[in-house]
Amino acid sequence: MKKEFAVIGLGRFGGSICKELVKQGMEVLAIDIDEERVNEYAEIATHAVVADTTDENVLKKLGIRNFEHVIVAIGDNIHASILTTLILKELGVKKITVKAQNDLHEKVLKKIGADQVVHPERDMGIRIVMNLVSNNVLDYLELSDEYSVVELIAGSNVDGKTLGELDIRAIYGVNIVAIKRGDSIIVSPKASDQLLKDDILVVIGAYDDINRLEKKLLNR
Repeated sequence: MKKEFAVIGLGRFGGSICKELVKQGMEVLAIDIDEERVNEYAEIATHAVVADTTDENVLKKLGIRNFEHVIVAIGDNIHASILTTLILKELGVKKITVKAQNDLHEKVLKKIGADQVVHPERDMGIRIVMNLVSNNVLDYLELSDEYSVVELIAGSNVDGKTLGELDIRAIYGVNIVAIKRGDSIIVSPKASDQLLKDDILVVIGAYDDINRLEKKLLNR
């Protein structure tokens, strides 16, 4: 059964969310106050409408409370983003994801009940920097303010050593949750599992601890 989503704000971020949801076979209502943007998505989304989502009556008429998940991707208008989120919450929308412009915006969104807050520009910036400054980092995903999941390439100085010998968890305070080797993957590796040069290690832990591991143990 197809899930029903509504995407409010059809700028770069909202537009890409809309397109990807449609690609994944979901029902999508695309909403923006700008008629030109709505016209762009008229043949992409299931439905596309011009609407001011800061008006509660407008959202009621759209039947917004019937959608399983609403993504608020309003661009620079923080006031409209906050007001829209508040109305969606009061109307009883099951899940609300909102794009935040900054940390203060995020705090307000969380206080009024947003289920998930995303910082696409900030998060992408972090991922790009992680790749630019390190030869070992393949990918980076922030789980919270404290914890991240990072893919690291094993260097020659760990080649042939077991996880037990390296004692990474005790020394660095991070966990290796998987090892990718060619087409195979070892999930929840044991202390007896050996690492080989160029293995891809999926590591979870605090940013500083992962950074310490990457610099001291995995330099190539």
